[in-house]
Amino acid sequence: MQKDPIIQSAVANAEATVYTKWQDYSMLIKARLTSLVVFSAMMAYLIVAKDSFSLMSFMILAIGGFSITGAANALNQALEKDYDKMMSRTANRPVATGRMSVSEAVLIGGLLFVMGITLLAFFNPLAAVLGATAVVSYAFIYTPMKRSTPMSVFVGAVPGALPTMIAVVAAEGSITPWAVALFGIQFFWQFPHFWSIGYLGYNDYKRAGFKLVPELNDQVHPNLGLQSMIFTLLLIPCVLAPYFLGLMSITPTVICLILTVVYGWFGWSMQQEKSSKAARQLMFASFFYLPLVLIIFYLGTW
Repeated sequence: MQKDPIIQSAVANAEATVYTKWQDYSMLIKARLTSLVVFSAMMAYLIVAKDSFSLMSFMILAIGGFSITGAANALNQALEKDYDKMMSRTANRPVATGRMSVSEAVLIGGLLFVMGITLLAFFNPLAAVLGATAVVSYAFIYTPMKRSTPMSVFVGAVPGALPTMIAVVAAEGSITPWAVALFGIQFFWQFPHFWSIGYLGYNDYKRAGFKLVPELNDQVHPNLGLQSMIFTLLLIPCVLAPYFLGLMSITPTVICLILTVVYGWFGWSMQQEKSSKAARQLMFASFFYLPLVLIIFYLGTW
């Protein structure tokens, strides 16, 4: 028995609409970027949990962390819809194009925020407070500050680094040396990472009025690569701290130290070449650096 072509067409259109809606939700919360943030939090949990590891806690933390990060991203897009329209890299975002209303984006962000805070509170109040701090500082301090000063990157680096601290607090109940060390690594890692991206998208960001990289004479600062290298060197104390505190052995420490020096070399290369190619290499180096260090830390604690 053949199906009515009108019904088939209606079903196909409905399926396409649902698929597009899910794509928009994924874009709203920046699902891929959010997953990377959650990965760092989960690795932090694994580093400190050891024998007290609980699969249930691991999953609750993953969902809670994903919700918190997704909430921050959704609120960010609701607040920046008019500026997103001006940049080629963000012009297709659902709120910017009008495929999704601001009220819907805020509703999604609010629901994710409540769910994330509730799940983090399962561990302890401090984890929930840190989660709320990450969302509020990202959406309502860093987001508007981006249009006034490059110092906004320093403010944005705080909520960007909080997921690792939240994970440790969830596992250990307080801000321990591991929490500070892992927070420091993710904090300083962000500067070369975002500055390389800012260099590559400088004209796009400038068109929308964003000030994400240091400037000189209304151009990218000529020492941006040097500044990136300096911030990679600030990672060294954070990488060494677990060893000197007796939390990790020498071999993984040395490996992470070498990775940090290599990361810094890409910053120096950007300083020498001042090219998009060098900035892109630094960006890709940042993608590899953080996951590798966290994995090595995890293996080094056993």
